[in-house]
Amino acid sequence: MPRIKKDEGISSLGEGRTVYRKDYAPEVLETFRNKHTENDYWVKFNCPEFTTLCPITGQPDFATLYISYVPDELMVESKSLKLYLFSFRSHGDFHEDVVNVVMKDLIKLMDPKYIEVWGKFLPRGGISIDPYANYGRKGTKYARLAERRFMWHDMAGMEKIDNR
Repeated sequence: MPRIKKDEGISSLGEGRTVYRKDYAPEVLETFRNKHTENDYWVKFNCPEFTTLCPITGQPDFATLYISYVPDELMVESKSLKLYLFSFRSHGDFHEDVVNVVMKDLIKLMDPKYIEVWGKFLPRGGISIDPYANYGRKGTKYARLAERRFMWHDMAGMEKIDNR
């Protein structure tokens, strides 16, 4: 018996040839229903092979993207996320833009309670850039979580919060 029903709208899984888009393609993102909406829990994706292009030079930029979220009703399907992230390979954007675009696309897609996206880009010209963006649903405890995590988003800062 299949675990994902065909009527859930998941088209990137299953048989058939995978199509890798060469242009920015948020429309490839797909969701499925969260079966545990009564629980708060983290879903974390580590994406160590993320690439995009510098919008000025056209040179490739490599990064590990860390995407973490607390789902509400919908969750992002992982293969569709992989295809979406692959669509950045020929897309030119600054590192800071990429992190914010990914976060906003995922918010639009699934309306999570909380989400954060952290890009750890490899150095180019002797400098690495590690942009971080987060969002917590306004007027909820997740907005307060977003404030705290924003202030201490690096691991050293998280130790300060955990030891209170």
